[in-house]
Amino acid sequence: MNIGLMHYRVGETDGVSLEMSKWKTVLEALGHKVVFIAGNKGNTEACVISELSLDNEEMKKIHYNAYYQLKDYASSQELKLAIDRHSDIIEKKLCNIIEEHNLGILVPNNILSLGHHLSAAIAICNAVKKKNIKLLCHHHDFFWERVVFNNPTCEIVKNILQNYFPPKNSYASHFVINSIAQAVLKTKTGLDSTIVPNVFDFSQDLWIKDEYNSDLRSKLEIKENDLFFLQATRVTDRKAIELAIDLIDRLKSEKYREKICGSKLYNGKEFNESSKIYLVLPGLSGEKESATGYNDKIIEYAGIKNVNLLWCNDLLEEARRLDCDNKKYYSLWDFYVNCDFVTYPSIQEGWGNQFLEGLFAKKPMIVFQYPVFLSDIEKCSFEYVSLGCCYKKLKNGLVSVKNNIINKSAEKCIDILLNKNKYYEITERNFKLGEKYFSLNALKNILQHTLNV
Repeated sequence: MNIGLMHYRVGETDGVSLEMSKWKTVLEALGHKVVFIAGNKGNTEACVISELSLDNEEMKKIHYNAYYQLKDYASSQELKLAIDRHSDIIEKKLCNIIEEHNLGILVPNNILSLGHHLSAAIAICNAVKKKNIKLLCHHHDFFWERVVFNNPTCEIVKNILQNYFPPKNSYASHFVINSIAQAVLKTKTGLDSTIVPNVFDFSQDLWIKDEYNSDLRSKLEIKENDLFFLQATRVTDRKAIELAIDLIDRLKSEKYREKICGSKLYNGKEFNESSKIYLVLPGLSGEKESATGYNDKIIEYAGIKNVNLLWCNDLLEEARRLDCDNKKYYSLWDFYVNCDFVTYPSIQEGWGNQFLEGLFAKKPMIVFQYPVFLSDIEKCSFEYVSLGCCYKKLKNGLVSVKNNIINKSAEKCIDILLNKNKYYEITERNFKLGEKYFSLNALKNILQHTLNV
């Protein structure tokens, strides 16, 4: 079977692009031919439809008038004409790609659920119907989860959202990434769906300390007997990084520091009076969240708590490289290798890619039990340091959890850090559980047996 995987973009580091790459690997291992279809192709091969890109000027104009202010068109009918014109262009190009590659299945990712690109959704449904091929809608997010899409400027846009996001046609099947989304989709639309969780390639070579990354701690001025906590996510308000700051603030307090000081860590290094604790953030801000001043808030908060934040996005790239001035750049995996603990205090996630990365990196993790974690991941019996599952919103927009939870988390962190056997037993067992439930092989079984492809 020839299969098209479609998104606004591919070959980048966003979650949808990464999942599409995993699907491609698995589907090809099953003997299928896979092509990417996108608005721009990043660092991979793809059939490009430029009108599909979220950076396309016509698309941006339509999007603004549909959701913010109807000002560039004389009426909502004129806006609808513009949507249809743009849709016709995408439809024709998509039909040509379907014909050229003899596609039997099209798998749009988020295009038929999130509401960003009205024209693209209409074009896909028209093209699939015209070419009589299967439509497998892979939904990572839904428009009703975003405030901007819930207040369209006119009834026409509202109708498009209701009819195409997602489509209720008989030729369309639906796939979601967690059980909460499955239940909400059923309630709101009556549509049944199959859960396909995010996965990770547990069969790849393990990330290890080597000649290239062995100097990263010194580059960050973190000594071997310091503690290196890694926040591997983007820096956005839903990542609740302030909870990691609260935990480190507790660990460095006199009461808890006394429990570590003078003791050997899991790696044989002695934590002493001069040892420090760092929270390292190699990730960039999300655009919208940056606009809320979240970066400034956590910088101020860490300053108040006297917690050492290390911002090092200038050292991070998708892959290792040396530039023309011999400046060294590291991959995110190099940061995982060098850290002692991974912090994952997110209060909202569609799944949990960073959690899977931490499992593969064989690092202990500090986790806030966000709703999808509780519904879909908790049942797998991973061991981690819990920040609980309830938080309180503060006046400054940050969040907090109860003091006794922070205290228990600090106690467990210390217990793991000072116990070599426990440290490695936990991380090895977590790795094996991750391999069992969320590997490419697990995805292969779903695609082979559940999706019948």
